[in-house]
Amino acid sequence: MADRSTDSRTSSDETTEAPDVAALREENASLQDRLLRALADAENVRRRGDRAAQDARNFAVADLSRELLTVVDNLRRAIAAADDPNVDSTGSGPLLEGIKAIERSLMTTLERFGVRRIEARGTPFDPLLHEGIMEVDDPERAPGAVVDVMEDGYTIHDRLLRPAKVSVRPSRPAAAAEELASPDDRRDSSADPSE
Repeated sequence: MADRSTDSRTSSDETTEAPDVAALREENASLQDRLLRALADAENVRRRGDRAAQDARNFAVADLSRELLTVVDNLRRAIAAADDPNVDSTGSGPLLEGIKAIERSLMTTLERFGVRRIEARGTPFDPLLHEGIMEVDDPERAPGAVVDVMEDGYTIHDRLLRPAKVSVRPSRPAAAAEELASPDDRRDSSADPSE
């Protein structure tokens, strides 16, 4: 009799296991479906993000470009006025004033977008903002100061866009700089180039 009770327990366990296996397979299929949907959603989000980033790169300058078109129009008008044979070439004052107005308009437009000109003349040389082109001995300027600006530099939102190309008064006189040169440098400079 003990054997019958064990057999009945075993058969009842098998019947409860059989529905559990079916339920587990159904749950597994449901989870796989949910996983595939989640992966597809993640891929769609990634694609949308890539597309938005590409659009941002492509059209980031659209506002600036739109604003600069008015400057282009004004420059074309100035060129047309300069080429007009009916305009007296000796009266270039109004033309020059028109071109200066265009420059002011352009700078105003650039400033609206965060582009600022670097004020370099007379300031101490800063290698982060200035590109030294040459040294100029100017007794009116302090040593290491910017003497002249060959090409204006610009920043955009406090980040360097283009350094100012400048001439700089040397920090020390040429004779003092030569004294500081190493003996090898002096020997190389005094060597006969024909040797």
